[in-house]
Amino acid sequence: MRGDKIIIEEHHAKAAKMIVEIISPQITSPARKYSMSVAGESGSGKSEIARAIADELEDKGIMSVILQQDDYYVYPPKTNDKTRRRDIAWVGPQEVHLDVLDQNLRDFLDGQGELEKPLIVYDEDLIIREMVRVENAKVAIAEGTYTSLLENLTTRTFIDRNYFETRVHREKRRRHKSELDEFTEDVLGKEHGIISTHKAFADIIITKKYGIRVKVE
Repeated sequence: MRGDKIIIEEHHAKAAKMIVEIISPQITSPARKYSMSVAGESGSGKSEIARAIADELEDKGIMSVILQQDDYYVYPPKTNDKTRRRDIAWVGPQEVHLDVLDQNLRDFLDGQGELEKPLIVYDEDLIIREMVRVENAKVAIAEGTYTSLLENLTTRTFIDRNYFETRVHREKRRRHKSELDEFTEDVLGKEHGIISTHKAFADIIITKKYGIRVKVE
């Protein structure tokens, strides 16, 4: 999303390094591309972890592309906020074109060299289209609240921090004062009820203190 602010801190980089060490054996297979998600509640550090993973991969000579769920919302952010305020039942996976994001991942895994995807321009409250070249990328990273629900993933990662614990981080990234008003807290509570159940889908869990736990089959 244009206008997004990402602040990568030491704990993000440390968690990303551990994740890359875990997934490296699968990524280095020359025969296929790799996709992963980074999911969790608002403010849990999804964008930062995704960017830190991409940076860590680049240090190892592996190119990646990040697909942000924020670009795939049905409505641009200010319009979406108004829609939620008219009817809070709108909050949930139905707000997002997850099918379009899933298709972008499928196309990536199938070896397409270019993806056509939506792009949200926050300040102008617009959704436009962009073409993203991915022929040199080995890894696609889908990050966002509901990305655990995507089908075309090799690995699912979940950040185990709830919206009470993420307030400080949300304050750092907020674009407008309305993002921390009483209604927004109601939205975050509703999202919590949905997203907290997605932890069960994760292959890799990032703990509250940014340690790493791998799901044992």
